[in-house]
Amino acid sequence: MLAMNYRGPQRVRIDEKPEPKILHPQDAIVRVTRSCICGSDLHLYNGNVPDTRVGMTFGHEFIGEVIEIGSEIQKLKVGDMVIVPFNIACGKCHFCKQGLFGNCHESNSQATAVGGIFGYSHTAGGYDGGQAEYVRVPYADVGPTVIPPGMDPDDAVLLTDVVPTGYQAAEMGGIQKGDTVVIFGAGPIGIMAARCSWLFGAGRVIVIDKVEYRLEFVRNYASCEAYNYEEMDDPVVFVKKTTDWMGADVVIDAVGAEATGNVMQTITGRKLLLQAGSATAAHWAVNSVKKGGIVSIVGIYGPTDNLFPLGNVVNKGLTIRANQASVKRLLPRLIDHVQNGILNPKALITHRVPLEDVADAYHIFSEKLDNCIKPVLIPPSAR
Repeated sequence: MLAMNYRGPQRVRIDEKPEPKILHPQDAIVRVTRSCICGSDLHLYNGNVPDTRVGMTFGHEFIGEVIEIGSEIQKLKVGDMVIVPFNIACGKCHFCKQGLFGNCHESNSQATAVGGIFGYSHTAGGYDGGQAEYVRVPYADVGPTVIPPGMDPDDAVLLTDVVPTGYQAAEMGGIQKGDTVVIFGAGPIGIMAARCSWLFGAGRVIVIDKVEYRLEFVRNYASCEAYNYEEMDDPVVFVKKTTDWMGADVVIDAVGAEATGNVMQTITGRKLLLQAGSATAAHWAVNSVKKGGIVSIVGIYGPTDNLFPLGNVVNKGLTIRANQASVKRLLPRLIDHVQNGILNPKALITHRVPLEDVADAYHIFSEKLDNCIKPVLIPPSAR
């Protein structure tokens, strides 16, 4: 089969790889019809996540058709078209029973933090991902959800990660009616978090980034304010000033390990890899939220350590909430929102690229060329 093949930092290509096989009675094999490149994949692509091994296939956002099932599968049948959450979850462990599907203890049993994730380095279990023609899906009676009749596949594929993560970012913010919400990052997750903040009752939503076309996009898509931090002396002072020097009620870090804007953080976190990514956005979030406010972190940082302003967290009395989105928990509500027209995920897709051109797609997305917001890869059998 055709599959994306990681060859080292900023080196990916399309290759022939063996088709996956059923390895456990709870497995299914899915023929991919859509897969995405995520901003989190760029952390892998650029070499910011430990134990990202040569030969791995990325891709934790994909949908497709079930073509084979293991002997213990009861909820799926061959021919079902499914949304596959990026979390690999057993559904039975202590954490899954709490709805913490991103922290499954069985799918990544040798880790103390994150559960298994498709196509996301060996720190997340070493599972191959969906930027391929076929994928093995473990615990297939737990995560995969049958796509409702009539749902556009472009909407469905964004329900694997972008919509749930943006929604959970807002949910973790504990947004109250009339709150001012500031979001650092105008990538797909930040855009969706801005849109979903209104659903929780926000009175004002502000997005901060440095890429003008992304700022223009989020203004239109999420009906929010959007500002370029390169035009500010200090983003923290800007937020304070625009909130009567109180700070925002809720701040969301939707950037993660590759944040720019601070020379020291960039050098230590992105160039020398002395910390687990540049924590610039996390600093801005902590310092621009009000005393007693909430910081929601969905930006991805590699394990294990970062230069982080913990003293400010304590002295300001902040609440910090962070996690991988529990896609399975959120899917029923988000499917309803899409079907009822409350959310329009497919509007984020700007580039539909043949799987064979995956290297070009990574380059365009990574370098922010051609006004790219979200690229989707389409395998030959789905065209």
